[in-house]
Amino acid sequence: MFTQMTHEEPVSFQKARVRTLLAVMFCYLFYYTGRQNFGFAIPGMAEELGLSKISLGWCSTALLWSYAIGQAINGPLADRFGGRRLMSLGGLLSFVMNVITSFAGGLAGVLVPWAGNGYVQSMGWAPGSRILSNWWGKVHRGRVYGAYVFAAGMSSVVTYIMAATVVDLGWRWIFRGPVILMLLGCVVFWFVVREKPSDKGYSDEIEEESAKEIATAGEQETMNWWQRYRCGFRSVPFLFGCAAIGFQNLARYGLLVWVPVHFLGDDWKNSSDKWIAVALPVGMAMGAVSAGWISDRLFGGRRAMPVVIFLGFASLCAAGMAMLDRGSIIALPLLFLTGFFVYGPQSAFWALCPDLLGKKLAGTGTGMMNFFAYLFAGLGEPLIGYLIESQHSTHMVFPVVSVACLCGATLMTFICKKV
Repeated sequence: MFTQMTHEEPVSFQKARVRTLLAVMFCYLFYYTGRQNFGFAIPGMAEELGLSKISLGWCSTALLWSYAIGQAINGPLADRFGGRRLMSLGGLLSFVMNVITSFAGGLAGVLVPWAGNGYVQSMGWAPGSRILSNWWGKVHRGRVYGAYVFAAGMSSVVTYIMAATVVDLGWRWIFRGPVILMLLGCVVFWFVVREKPSDKGYSDEIEEESAKEIATAGEQETMNWWQRYRCGFRSVPFLFGCAAIGFQNLARYGLLVWVPVHFLGDDWKNSSDKWIAVALPVGMAMGAVSAGWISDRLFGGRRAMPVVIFLGFASLCAAGMAMLDRGSIIALPLLFLTGFFVYGPQSAFWALCPDLLGKKLAGTGTGMMNFFAYLFAGLGEPLIGYLIESQHSTHMVFPVVSVACLCGATLMTFICKKV
């Protein structure tokens, strides 16, 4: 899948970049244990600390918005200083923030370290994307980003399984046990990965750039912070993509945070339905790798149309979930499909960044896009919490997800002719 060579690429280089991809994937495989564990802790925190679901929704928003701010900062930092140090440091600090959160005694004890955790978690995705864009060219980019997003999706699976396993010990252990795996991933990443091919003795010019990209590569290397962002804000198709991923991520985190609450129910320590929730991240992981392959092979590297198709089906699946009892026989397969279609477009979105802005601005583009993604996602958390409390039904998460997916699909239709 990833070993197609040209006459300029020796076998040793092919092995080195596959090793880099696998190490970045391995690190991110455990990154979500540090932030997607929150949904499983909500019932326990609400019960022990006396916090409402609206308040806990705002705690989730604090993480998402600080993550968004961090993306806007760390994306350009990855372009300028490299991603290896940032990604490793982010995992270490996220472990510390999770442990601090586990000792919370009230709203402030949850809100403050969880907001800090959002910022340090933002040191992972854009720096990792920057490393991959250094090692892989445009011809492979959809599949490579698909593999990266697949690792992120499997990270959700690992997090859900670990959290569902330790939830019986109490909500505090959800912030202590699973995150040990994140430390392991960061250690392996640090020792295996190098920032760019030249750090291993190979040429950094690994892809067939257009004449315009080659001419501007040197200029992009010397750009300051604002000049990098100005390139992104001047690209109208890129801005449509940023808004579209905002709605897609609102749907994604609406599911990741509130689906565990939905299936845990009131008797959260003894719920037999909690394992149904694992179908969500499994579906997300499968969707991620599928959409990357589809955008490369079936659409010839065009990213927008697969996004429109996936989000359209996601809207229908979420609407179906809204009408099902949690114990329904078709809840598990339909939840799998909802996750599959909601998360699938992620790989296509990230591949848009270097496609539209160029490889040298991959970190900045990823950071900008992730900023919008988590800005929108943060808006959804207290809204869903409010609807659940006011309607006394956790089913309310699904109508919100359905509408968000429809909005994202509509926005992407405006750039289908571009990419």
